[in-house]
Amino acid sequence: MLKNIPAILSPELLKTLCEMGHSDRIVIADGNFPCESIGKNAKVIRCDGHGVPELLDAILQLFPLDSYVEKPVNLMQVMPGDDAETPIWDEYKEIVSKYDERGSDAIGEIERFAFYEEAKKAYAIIATGEKAIYANIMLQKGVV
Repeated sequence: MLKNIPAILSPELLKTLCEMGHSDRIVIADGNFPCESIGKNAKVIRCDGHGVPELLDAILQLFPLDSYVEKPVNLMQVMPGDDAETPIWDEYKEIVSKYDERGSDAIGEIERFAFYEEAKKAYAIIATGEKAIYANIMLQKGVV
């Protein structure tokens, strides 16, 4: 056991966060995200039964966001014509604001298929049980 480590972070996820270097990206994916096919060249870490917000909050306690890019946090943009509601994004903005002085200004959006292409280059993808749609979030690691 370790002190001050959020219990939701598994040893595998902690190891992965530690291995990542400056500018590496990690995706916290919702339950609909094609983790295994998109993550063929990445580590896919299973966190079934957990939602994205609680993982995001736990990760950002340890994970510095990149200060050398304008938007180190990116969301999958809602497809044109899709009338999907994304209230979970408000939760993300609150969480990011707790750990980064830029607050919601650190968060950008990437078109859905471009998000998939960027996710293919990610160091790791976390597969969650999140049921909210358009709940995928990509983080770019900074320096301590």
